[in-house]
Parts: sequence; C-alpha cells; structure tokens
Amino acid sequence: MQRPTDNSPESPDRDAEAACLGYLELLSRGAPAEAYDDPAAHTTAPHAPSDTVPAAERGRQLALRIRAELEGRRRREAELTALFETVHDLAGLRDLDDVLQAIVQRARRLLGTEAAYMTLNDPERGDTYMRVTEGSVSARFQQLRLGMGEGLGGLVAQTARPYATQNYPRDARFEHTDSIDGAVGEEGLIAILGVPLLLGGREVIGVLYAADRRERVFGPEQIALLRSFAAHAAVALDNTRLLTETTQALAGLRAVNETIRRASDVHDRLTELVLRGGGVDEVTRVLAEVLGGRVEFSERVELGGSGEYGRRADAAWTSAVERSRRDGHAVREGDTWVAAVTAGGELLGALLLHEYAELAPVDQRTLERAAMVTSLLQLARRSAGEAEARVRGELLDELLDAAHREPHLLRDRAARVDADLDVPHTVLAARLDASREAVSAPDEADRQRLWSAATHLAATRHGLAATRDGGPVLLLPLEGAPVPPLEGAHGGEGVVSRTARQVAAELGRAVGGPVTVGASAPVPSPAAHPGSVAAAYPEARRCLEALSLLGRRGAGAAAEDLGFLGLLLTQTRDVGGFVRRTLGPALDYDERRGTELVATLDAYFASGMSPVRAKDVLHVHVNTVAQRLERVGRLLGDDWQAPHRALEIQLALRLHRLTGALGG
Repeated sequence: MQRPTDNSPESPDRDAEAACLGYLELLSRGAPAEAYDDPAAHTTAPHAPSDTVPAAERGRQLALRIRAELEGRRRREAELTALFETVHDLAGLRDLDDVLQAIVQRARRLLGTEAAYMTLNDPERGDTYMRVTEGSVSARFQQLRLGMGEGLGGLVAQTARPYATQNYPRDARFEHTDSIDGAVGEEGLIAILGVPLLLGGREVIGVLYAADRRERVFGPEQIALLRSFAAHAAVALDNTRLLTETTQALAGLRAVNETIRRASDVHDRLTELVLRGGGVDEVTRVLAEVLGGRVEFSERVELGGSGEYGRRADAAWTSAVERSRRDGHAVREGDTWVAAVTAGGELLGALLLHEYAELAPVDQRTLERAAMVTSLLQLARRSAGEAEARVRGELLDELLDAAHREPHLLRDRAARVDADLDVPHTVLAARLDASREAVSAPDEADRQRLWSAATHLAATRHGLAATRDGGPVLLLPLEGAPVPPLEGAHGGEGVVSRTARQVAAELGRAVGGPVTVGASAPVPSPAAHPGSVAAAYPEARRCLEALSLLGRRGAGAAAEDLGFLGLLLTQTRDVGGFVRRTLGPALDYDERRGTELVATLDAYFASGMSPVRAKDVLHVHVNTVAQRLERVGRLLGDDWQAPHRALEIQLALRLHRLTGALGG
C-alpha cells in the first residue's frame, strides 16, 4: 500500500499522531515546560517513530512508562506518609500497644505482605518472644518463642543484621527447630524478611518481620523501608522504658520530676521541629533552654583524610566523637558531653553540650535524641541542597551547551536559585590534583568531596555549578567588577584573578588537597549574551591546563596572571593589555617625565643585555644607561632581569614597537 503524501488527507492525522506521541515522550522523560512548545525538536533519536514500531505500540510503551513513574511516586508518597504518621504517633506516644500495632499494620500494607509481626528480646530468659502480629491466624504462632540464633528471627536478634528468605522451610542458612518450623508451617508462611530493632545503633531489643504465604524476593528498597519502621518501633519502646523508669522514681524525687518534664518538653519540641522542617540552630537553642548549658553543632570536615570537627583539631574531640559514634551514646570529655550525629553509618557531625560535668541519664537520652533529630534535619537539608544543586547544574549545562536561549527564561530560572545573570561573571574550571605526599591519584571519593564543595561554594556565592570534562565548572559573579564591553578591553580581570585564587583556596581547604582553578575573562551578562558562557569555558580550561604544565598545583589564576602565555590562551588576544601589564610603570614614567626608559630597555636587550654596547646605540654615557636601568628596576621590580620576566619584557617591547608602527 502506498504511503500517504504530505498532500494526502491522512497527513494531518499523522502529524497529530506524531505530536501526541511527542508529548507523551516528553512527559515520560520529565522534560521542562518549554520543551512542549516544539516536542519534535526534543524527541531523541532512540525514541523516534519508525516503520518497524507502530505508533500505537510506541504510545502504549510511553503510557506504561508514565504509569510506572506515577505508581513509583504514589508508592514513595505512601511510604513517606506512613513514616510521618509513625513520627506523629511517637510525638503523642499513646498506648505502646497501639503504636506498635500501627507500625506493624503500616509495614504490612506498604510492603504488600500477607502478615507482619514483631518479637522482643527477653534478657532474663535469653530468647525472643512474639509481641504483636498482624494478619496471623495461628494461636501457636502468636505465642512462639525463639532462642538466640534459632530460625530467621533468632539469627537476626543474635547478629543485629537483616535477613530475608524467599522460601524459609527450604532455606538451610537458618537453624530449624521443631517448635519454630511447626508454628511457621501452621501459619503457612514461606517468604520472610526480618530486620533488627536497634537502640543506639548497637543494642538489639527485638525483630520486625514481613512475611508472605508464597515465595517472594524482598528487594533492597523493601528492606530499607522495614528498617525505618523498626527504628521507630525501637524509639517507641525506648521512650516507654524511660517513662516507666522515671515514673517509678517520681515518688520521692522532685528533681527527677523536673527532669522528666524537661525531657518531655524537649522531645515534643524536637518532634515538632522535624514535622515542620526546622533547622539545626533551633535544635541547639531548644537543648540550651531545656538543659541549661551551652550547645553547639559542629559539622564534620575532611582534611587530608583525617576527621576534624568545625575548627577543632584537638585529638580529644576527635576521640570523643568516635567513641560516641561507636557506642551509640553521648560521651563525656572534660566538662563537655559529645553526641555523634550519624545517618546510615555516615558521620555528619556532633552535638556538644558544654559546662556539664555530670548529666542525668534522662538528660543524656535527651541529648542523644537531639542528635537523632539533627541527623534527620541534616539529611533533609542535604536532599534540598542536592535538588538545588541539580537545578544550578542544569542551568549551567544549558548555558555551556546552547548559545541561543531566551534571556527572560534564563533570568527567571536563575532567580529561583538566587542567582543574577545580569551582572558580570567568570567561568572557572577546577581540578583536584594529587599532593606531592600522596601515593596515589585522587579517587572517586575525593572527586565527590570536590563536587560537594563546589556546589556549596556556588550556592553561597549565588552562582552556578556543573560537571564538565571530569571536573567541576563554576559560573560565579564578580563582586565589585566594572562591566566590561562585550568585545575589546577586559576591565574586570583583576577581580577575576582574585576570584580564581579565592576559589582555589576555599576548595582546597574543603577537600584537604590542592585544587587548581583556571578562570576565563569576564562574561559581562550571561543572561543577555548566553553564548558568551560557552565561549568562555574553553579559555578557563586552557588556563587550568597551563597552570598544571607550569607546575602551579593548587593555584588559581586567570590568563592575565600567566604573562605572555596568558596572551596565547585568550581568544581576544589583548595585546595592549599585555603590554600595559608588563611595561605600564615605565611607559607612564616616560610619558610624565619625558624620559627614555622604554627605549633604553629596548637597546639593552638588543645589545645582548650589555650596558656598554647599549650606550653606543643610545649615544649616551654608560653611567646614564646604568642609572636608567636602576630606575627600571625600581618601577618593574627587582626580578625584571630574571629569565621568565626578561622574556615577557622583551616580547612586550617588540609588541609595543609593532603597535606603534601600525598606529595601534
């Protein structure tokens, strides 16, 4: 059958069909809103329609992809909702059975299993027993007790590690007993996942399970979700234990009553902070008010591979934080209590409570809970920072890749991340170089630290950051720089050099190693001239490579700092600027005094740096030549005859003669 031509009646239908598929494809890829103006221009080749894939099939594939994305988002929303509901339950801390039952119910619903249950450890009997179940039909199973190391749950309780099996009766990894196998068989469970209930990251107080009556593989996301619920269950149990202990002590101790009141107050306030997205400063303020001491949060900074907290380099602080991290509790160091702030095994910093020689157990738990809340807030801040960094990176990527962008759209997007693309900027390329003492090249962790430092620097300086050619690229505003013309002289170069040096120093301190930074000439207004950013990046890269070739590891510089080499690196070839930077003081002196210092320099170098031969060229006494050269040294610096300076001066003299001869 002959395909319809462009003039056939079917062409509009085909065009409409292609446009619909294009919109579906943009939706499936999460494309920005402006891409919908012309979907064909943004349709990538791998997804383009072909004769071999019918339009209906392609539409079905795109619809399924969108459906999967929506289902994933609904699932994540349901998980977050359940977690927040659990936190809310802990804030009110109703009856413990109600809280634990709610946790088990939510775990069963979100994991989509037929049963969920929880066992708690019995220290006196040395085993673990069934505490609460959901979806269970067997009375024998609901009264089950497991010895340490027996069955899946006993192994989880003994090792403090999660275990999963898709077919428990046939799994030889676990120690099977008649009582356990009989109860599990009566319940009809096949696939089981168990995670430990941990206090302080080490103490196992029980196990939380999800199970099915058919074979099933539990993935990492499901294990992580169940561990989150287990953490909340552990907090609920711990809170209940603490409240029970303090209630028993209330009979004769009014001081303990005040301690409990303060602990409850700080717990509620910290929980409220989490729910409304407060900051770490608020946590320290609440703790200071409740405990009566001075509280600070010190973030971890990696310097040369050794941990240092804030500005503290004292080994005692490092040791205290490591002890708190290892033990999972606040520890005392002098008159200061230290609580490590961790998340998933990663150390984020420490809470420091000063001027407290002795700390009551309840107050110690308060400090530890505050550390847990601080870790949640830090993770939330990191997530928000990563999202902002992605926005900054996407905007800079577009400026580097596409010269034709609507200025008002660029300004709107930049304003969302507090950037002003109408002021002068510079493009900076950075690279982490191995230090002289290093035995190996920077690894992926080093590069990740450099990227984190670069994104933080871009955020604090109201700029943009992206990755290009294996390293960070920054677009930073030039503070105090005059607006140079788009072509010609570069009035802001001094500010560029200072900015490059500052960025190299700040990034080097952040990652604990030499970071080399090359900068471009000023970009007057990235929003008004988007193509100027893409044009400036190669110059920054050439400056970076030149610094490496010159052995200036860990330095920051612009082309102007590299003498005649910088003249070769820039696209504009600013000859006049190079001559002024090299000979400016001598030229100005000649102009003011009517002297001939520049001519004397020219004759001196032309005569093989011999004052005797130069005096014949100039027709003056040799002492006059010596006096003029002495004046040159005072104007240009004592090192003007050093090989590298002498080469630049001779090149500047020759260019000065050429520009004069050409009327430049």
